[in-house]
Amino acid sequence: MTYALPPLNALRAFEAAARHLSFKLAAHELHVTPAAVGQQVKALEARLGVQLFERLHKQLILTPAGQAYLPGISEGFRHIADATSQLKPAGTVLLQLGAHGSFDLRRLDLAAFRSMHPAIGLRVLQPAGLHELVEGKVDLLIARSLGHHPGYRCDRVNEGPGVGDWVIAPEGTADCPEIVSFRAWLRGLPVEKALASRHPRLVGMAGS
Repeated sequence: MTYALPPLNALRAFEAAARHLSFKLAAHELHVTPAAVGQQVKALEARLGVQLFERLHKQLILTPAGQAYLPGISEGFRHIADATSQLKPAGTVLLQLGAHGSFDLRRLDLAAFRSMHPAIGLRVLQPAGLHELVEGKVDLLIARSLGHHPGYRCDRVNEGPGVGDWVIAPEGTADCPEIVSFRAWLRGLPVEKALASRHPRLVGMAGS
């Protein structure tokens, strides 16, 4: 059976915008720009031949068609998420790390990190840049830059002024336990101490 489905990215943009009733908040969740969310929704409306939102001044309202469409789309994403979670080993959190092409990954001793943090499934994409971070292909990024990116937390890997290597993560997810653990690993700090300041209930995860 062949399913007649609109593009997945357009459906994700609609579902997030409909939940938040905001292109800006949907963009923050999806790590893209509000303009990109708006374009995806507009393309979806054109494909379906119906208007899903009323775009008022500083206000987004679902049309009757949008209200009818949302529950089924949200339920579909929940089924996909549930099916995906069943493929993962119990207790494993996936952390996708990107790194610029000239960064020497041997500096990180990733095998030792994986050994110390079996609850974190670490995957690496190299080369990767801000585009991959914005598109959600990686959760955090080691980038060669000046470390100034609005909406993102930037932590310097090496000391010194000017251009350097920075760990960059969206502000909304920068304090997730797995990202805190990796940031602490880079700094050579005890992970338990770094986690305790933000997630006292999750300290055990770092050492499990």
